[in-house]
Amino acid sequence: MPSAALPPIEYRIRPAHPGAHLFEVSCTVRDPDPAGQVFRLPAWIPGSYMIREFARNIVSLRAEVDGQPWRVEKLDKHSWRAVPLRAGGTLSLHYEVYAWDLSVRAAHLDETHGFFNGTSVFLAVEGRTDRACLVDIERPEGAGYRDWKVATALPLARGVRGGARAYGFGVYRAADYDELIDHPVEMGTFTLGHFEAAGVTHDIVLTGRHDCDLGRLAEDLRRVCEWQIALFGAPPPMDYYAFLTMVVGDGYGGLEHRASTALLCSRADLPWKGMEGLPDGYKTFLGLCSHEYFHTWNVKRIKPAAFTPYDLTQENYTRLLWAFEGFTSYYDDLALVRSGVITPDDYLGLLGKTVSNVLKGNGRSKQSVAESSFDAWTKYYRQDENAPNAIVSYYAKGALVALALDLQLRAGSDGKKSLDDVMRLLWQRHGQTGQGVAETGLFEAVREVGGDTLGPKLARWLQKTVEGTDDLPLARLLKGFGIEYHAEPASKAPWLGVKLAAGNGEAKLANVFDGGPAQAAGLSAGDVLVALDGLKVGSKSLDEMLLRRRPGDAVKLHVFRRDELMSFSVVLAETPADKVSLKPAIKAGAVASKLRRGWLGSAA
Repeated sequence: MPSAALPPIEYRIRPAHPGAHLFEVSCTVRDPDPAGQVFRLPAWIPGSYMIREFARNIVSLRAEVDGQPWRVEKLDKHSWRAVPLRAGGTLSLHYEVYAWDLSVRAAHLDETHGFFNGTSVFLAVEGRTDRACLVDIERPEGAGYRDWKVATALPLARGVRGGARAYGFGVYRAADYDELIDHPVEMGTFTLGHFEAAGVTHDIVLTGRHDCDLGRLAEDLRRVCEWQIALFGAPPPMDYYAFLTMVVGDGYGGLEHRASTALLCSRADLPWKGMEGLPDGYKTFLGLCSHEYFHTWNVKRIKPAAFTPYDLTQENYTRLLWAFEGFTSYYDDLALVRSGVITPDDYLGLLGKTVSNVLKGNGRSKQSVAESSFDAWTKYYRQDENAPNAIVSYYAKGALVALALDLQLRAGSDGKKSLDDVMRLLWQRHGQTGQGVAETGLFEAVREVGGDTLGPKLARWLQKTVEGTDDLPLARLLKGFGIEYHAEPASKAPWLGVKLAAGNGEAKLANVFDGGPAQAAGLSAGDVLVALDGLKVGSKSLDEMLLRRRPGDAVKLHVFRRDELMSFSVVLAETPADKVSLKPAIKAGAVASKLRRGWLGSAA
């Protein structure tokens, strides 16, 4: 029998105890497996490559068959099974979920708002994940919640009793479990803004206190979204989109979904009425929105074969995150300049910071971006104090790989081909068909787009680059586009080779870098510097004290390691030239200027 003709899986979720951060959830199966129906909660959420064990937040669980108590047994850390039951009974599981994770990945509930990803709250029904799902989102009880609304890209359940209206509580529908968990939900007294892009309504949902100029934000996002839609070709693959944004004092994060994104931002990063120019914080927030929106195509629909379908019970390994996250990280800021939201000079400033961040980590000489992609589950998402010395970011270096590839495609074809053509090919061949990208698929796409002469050469270069650890020849490539590359020390002070932890003013070492003076002297991450040459030192005074020294000088450092006072003699060194700045060449030739305009837009 076609799954559409089978009874849907029915869910109900209610913010039962906002003060205790508890959602009450139920899952009802009209035709459960008589041999014993199994339920599972995902162990991770797509887009965030780490096993998170969401089932640990289920604090109680019970089962009923036709309203009567029924025994349910736990099989493993995230699976339950109702004991065998007679045919024809209706099985319901009722459970409470603790929701106090203020992030874009899980669930959060208090008296001010509620937020959840389906992976945190909706049990999957084994053998029935292809069924349609109905979910009744209920309002919290009490007069204080009378003004709450709902924001989600979940489709309304039209024609169903209790069906929700736009922004309302009630019943929503999903075609299957995969869709159900790909539409996060925000509820509360949020601020709502709108804009149209390529005929599609886009909502901006802001939860938390703010003074945002919604008109300015909507106009800037409209331009970015329209540019991305035009890149891949209209119409976009969704008929509605929502930017679900939690505004806090200090925060940053985003997670992509098929028709929405969950965002966390600092209120200072939002635009305000009368704001002049384009502050760095606002550029950062626009880049985050652009990044998650680009994922609508790249990773939500153009997927690695390893993700088609997802197995949410365990790690799903691929060596391609440098393309799916890295290429997205390249296009996020590029979309800002090509859409005219920021200037070419703004863009080059952002790009210089990305280059600098990659150069600061010695892990780039030990781990390739392909290895970083494969090891995301255990290394990138579980970074420790040695991370800068051991790993490379497939986001940041992946973006630079995309940059180098784009520049070579443009220069080698006299501007006729670019990475845009590769992305469009991937969209047509994989995004629109649902066929996953093989581990060699990016190399094949580049070979095809580049043509008989350029294609094989660039495909070989790309494979060698992503599987190796060499630095990218960015200075040479950018020169051909009339861009000057300058590298200099980030500080005039001599180099100690450490990074301090953010904190209460104490000079606690967060990282000790390979090959640096501190490591050579025996200092370790976690040490707290208390004196330099007999004078008290803190996080703010350390640089001032080092400015009075020169490379080659020996200084005596006193530190606390645990509760023991230790002293070290450190010979300071030259500060590495790892701060990169990029700017247009004053005298660029006609060919370079033409290529630069093709890359950054007519204003470049």
